[in-house]
Amino acid sequence: MGASLGTNDKKSLNVELNIVPFIDLMSCLTAFLLVTAVWVNIARIQTQPVGHSRDGEPGDDPPPQLSVLVEADQLWIGVSRVNEFTKIPKTQAGYDWTAFETALRAQKASSFFTDTRAIQVAANSTANSPVAYHDLVAAMDIAVKSGFVDVGITDPNGLAARPGL
Repeated sequence: MGASLGTNDKKSLNVELNIVPFIDLMSCLTAFLLVTAVWVNIARIQTQPVGHSRDGEPGDDPPPQLSVLVEADQLWIGVSRVNEFTKIPKTQAGYDWTAFETALRAQKASSFFTDTRAIQVAANSTANSPVAYHDLVAAMDIAVKSGFVDVGITDPNGLAARPGL
């Protein structure tokens, strides 16, 4: 690109724009965009909203589902269709994540959930009894660690098995 500055006499000045720094900047920004796009996809937690599916026969009984409810003072693990609940109270140090993982691993080993990869997780957080976000994420992480890799997040009333709220 060239431009001519000055008058129309023989002493006019030709100016060349140097676009190399602009190209360098754009290539750096493109590389940064590609790297951050990969990071965003890697750091994402895979969750699907939990609900009833339209697939399947109308007369079929749905398979039992495992539900986790995180409350401010306890954790609940519930099995639908049998309404079996395991209560894990909160200790002075916080939630008993070891007992929670043990209970989830026992459910995974049971005949109901050996082939199941899905679990429902909900938090019952209110202004009077808040549940910290990191506690919900910790429950999800332990569920994945226990073998339930399809974690679905729902509200407490949407759980397939929920204790009396």
